[in-house]
Amino acid sequence: MKKILTLHGVNLNMFGKRDPKQYGTITLQEIDARLQSLGKELGAEVECFQTNSEAAMCERIHAAFSEGTDAVLINAGAWTHYSYAIRDALDILTCPVVEVHMSNVHARDEFRHHSVFADIVHGQICGFGVDSYLLALRASMALLPNPGVA
Repeated sequence: MKKILTLHGVNLNMFGKRDPKQYGTITLQEIDARLQSLGKELGAEVECFQTNSEAAMCERIHAAFSEGTDAVLINAGAWTHYSYAIRDALDILTCPVVEVHMSNVHARDEFRHHSVFADIVHGQICGFGVDSYLLALRASMALLPNPGVA
């Protein structure tokens, strides 16, 4: 069974309450449950981690390296646009990393158009709400040897 780590960044614990026009009404717990359910179908164990602490996010990424995580999905929230600390931590990983955003960041504020992770991730998926996460999980599994059912 493949080990997939989903990282949720700053303010994402507020999904379901924060700006429903951009993010819908789904909660982070519901997103995690859908990811874990799809993961089982695809032959993966999906662990989900959320923090509002940049240091804790870096430490969890370091642990993923040590644990031999097979792939990482990351929605870093606002950190996507400026956190070189998280970028450098992600760059340590040798597994596929897929960047995820629920909203279409390219149709929003200009500062959201740039990702400091873009040149080190395998791909980016944005604009599909919760399906952005599910598509990212499928994409990460497709990048792995013997990905199972797709």
